[in-house]
Amino acid sequence: MHTNKIKSALISVFNKEGIDKIIKLLSDLDVKIYSTGGTQAYIESKGGTVHRVEDLTGYPSILDGRVKTLHPKIFGGMLAKREKDHLDQLEQYEIPQIDLVIVDLYPFQDTLAQTDDHDQIIEKIDIGGIALIRAAAKNYEDVVIIPSKDSYGHLEHILENQGGSSTVEQRKKLAGKAFITSSQYDHAIQSYFNLETGFSTSFASGTPLRYGENPHQKATFYGDLDAQFEKISGKELSFNNLVDVDAAVTLMSEFKGDSPTFAVLKHTNACGIATRSTVSEAWDAALAGDPVSAFGGILISNHEIDIETAQKIDTIFYEVVIAPSFSNEAQELLTKKKKRVLLKIKDFSIQTSSYKSILNGVIVQDTDLHTEKEEDFSLATAKSPTTLEQKDLIFANKCVKHLKSNTIVLVKNNQLLGMGCGQTSRVDACKQAILKAKHFGFELNGAVMASDAFFPFPDCVEIASLEGIKAVVQPGGSIKDQLSIDYCNDNDVAMVYTGVRHFKH
Repeated sequence: MHTNKIKSALISVFNKEGIDKIIKLLSDLDVKIYSTGGTQAYIESKGGTVHRVEDLTGYPSILDGRVKTLHPKIFGGMLAKREKDHLDQLEQYEIPQIDLVIVDLYPFQDTLAQTDDHDQIIEKIDIGGIALIRAAAKNYEDVVIIPSKDSYGHLEHILENQGGSSTVEQRKKLAGKAFITSSQYDHAIQSYFNLETGFSTSFASGTPLRYGENPHQKATFYGDLDAQFEKISGKELSFNNLVDVDAAVTLMSEFKGDSPTFAVLKHTNACGIATRSTVSEAWDAALAGDPVSAFGGILISNHEIDIETAQKIDTIFYEVVIAPSFSNEAQELLTKKKKRVLLKIKDFSIQTSSYKSILNGVIVQDTDLHTEKEEDFSLATAKSPTTLEQKDLIFANKCVKHLKSNTIVLVKNNQLLGMGCGQTSRVDACKQAILKAKHFGFELNGAVMASDAFFPFPDCVEIASLEGIKAVVQPGGSIKDQLSIDYCNDNDVAMVYTGVRHFKH
């Protein structure tokens, strides 16, 4: 196994969050650290020993910091193969080997979201950082590249558990992540310039898919599935599979630390979700939410799938099943059907920004990461929810956040009973949720209701109350909020506000 021991590191990071632990681990291993500018000052402020890049190159940081690391003594140390000819040249020109490169780029995308000042945006185009990433990644045979703070966990593992020695497989995987980081960064920049100039171009790298949403549409995936999943078996993931898997992971990220929770999704919407004391019971309750829509769906669990659960799953047709792990018996059973995809998810982390192509450009926004807890609820009515209703309201509010607007969710005992989503009228969403719940035999008396946005009129709470629903959660904020409050007070219904809308288009 081709392992390399890290003896020297170059650190150049814009965002200093999370770097403290890395610096300590490197220092403990007597790794020689090179840095410049703000990163150098930060390391020194934390008591770390750092060697200035300027002392190595013989040049100061110039042009208002635009040129710091762009020098043969830096890039030679990264790009040199650990072979006699290259090492002799390093010795001849007094160039030190650099075994580890840590970069966190200037926040170009964040700057775009915060300002339309062209000069500020241009100054946040990272030149040296991108060059460092590409050079170190090219020489992955000998160099470890950490292209962003999102990869610090990989480096911590190498430093803590492997004494600073890395395998070529680890370095190659990190190089792959590095080129993804580079390509996504460049894509954001070219998109900005194309919008400014009206020029349109295509981005010409990625993984071609069989087709897009429909067979007549071409599609390409840009990203690193291996960083989040281990694909155990099954066919190649399609465009629709990928979109549904993304929705499933985003939903389950709300429940990643909870008791066993299972969800069934179809066309990015959860048609069944439940939390129970075992995975098998959670599967039963989730499937009961809509066993018809579950056909051909995406299944996801936040706990290991055991053989009991696998035997139940195996009786229906599904596209993809996702879990943190599968027991040996469960995996053996579920892999017998060769086309169905098994994904072992490594973590439920999701991107902090989302992108969508519209009109003649792209819009970027922060991902909706706000999840309300009990302390975030404010009581709007004279009646308070019971302890059980409060738990169901939290569960319902997590569910409603991940369904297409307008949406209404009905929940009882941590189980999705019915949902209405993608409706042009909130009343229609409410009626659809009730109809689905009744169709599958659920008793709504004692259930709770969640809405992704405020009620402009009291009609939804009235419809829900007549079905026996006794507690409601909604953002509030309508100029006619009092009409809904008055109805609830007159009909013994508890209602809480979150103050946070969760539209999803």
